Amino acid sequence: MAKTRIEWIDLVRAIAILTVLYIHATDGIYIISSDAIVNYTLASRIFNFASLFIGRIGVPFFLMITGYLLLDRTYDDLKTQKFWSRNCKGLIIVTVLWAVIYAVSLQFVFLNSSSINPVEAGNLFFSHMWYMPMIIGMYLSMPFVASALKHFDKKTIFQALVVFSLLAFLMPFVSTLLDIQGIQNVSIQYCLGFSGGVYGIYILLGYLVKKGMFKDISSAKLWILAIVSFLICIFFQYYTFTRSYNFFLWYEFPFILLGSFALFELCSRKESVRFYSGVKVLSKYSFAVFLIHNLFRLPLLPLVVMLPVAEPVKAIILWILLIVFSFATAAIIYRIPKFGKYILYMR
Repeated sequence: MAKTRIEWIDLVRAIAILTVLYIHATDGIYIISSDAIVNYTLASRIFNFASLFIGRIGVPFFLMITGYLLLDRTYDDLKTQKFWSRNCKGLIIVTVLWAVIYAVSLQFVFLNSSSINPVEAGNLFFSHMWYMPMIIGMYLSMPFVASALKHFDKKTIFQALVVFSLLAFLMPFVSTLLDIQGIQNVSIQYCLGFSGGVYGIYILLGYLVKKGMFKDISSAKLWILAIVSFLICIFFQYYTFTRSYNFFLWYEFPFILLGSFALFELCSRKESVRFYSGVKVLSKYSFAVFLIHNLFRLPLLPLVVMLPVAEPVKAIILWILLIVFSFATAAIIYRIPKFGKYILYMR
């Protein structure tokens, strides 16, 4: 029997992989051009800051999808063993396999070019692999968390989530603000225990969306929350830049949490998706493209960065090239009998 697909979930998954490719394209261009940062125009800097917000919604989207689909299930011993066998075992194998592929590919890059910085090349090649052990750990815990959640009302879960979020998102933000003002080493020791940290919070948010926790919030308010979060992320990055403060926008920033949640909730209200056939293809190959795309980023970067256009245009060009090469390669590999779907972890 064919699986029933949820159109808006496919839409969110497609957006997520496109934004991941986008942030890696933008990061690549601005990292390799970092020596020229003093010559960037204001518009170019704002583009970079805006791109970081856009790119950072991809991982929260993937995590909220995980919570939406996997936490509202019933697990017993047998189902848990099957879940681990079906998901965790395959993910571990794929992680090791692709780590080897990237390590070998990196050696070929060094052989063909003596001018490439090995540290920078390694960072670019493996920049996305941190996600794999994190999601494997989440999958291992999923049956226990799902079983525990069934004993509590969604309002009780939300109350705990608010407290966890204040610790995991607000406290680091306050510490950063104080550090910018020269008040250093101000931090509060806390432990989130079995919550999964910031990544677990995103997963629980997806579960609460599934339970209809936020259905009474109007779409207009959610759009305002998303737009305000976007603007604050841009402003805060620009503010830290003017203060010569080395700030790195990451997933524990509170307005990444708020903005990505608002957009996810808005997508969940879509009854149908336009151009769904294309969206479904993007969604189908999303994880495969996540595994593959960095193989193309390093070889393409030196070519794109030499183009006689501004950095934002270079970033868009590199993004488009990553989309084309990565999806084409994934589609080709997938069609190799008894091999493609396993190496790409496609179900």
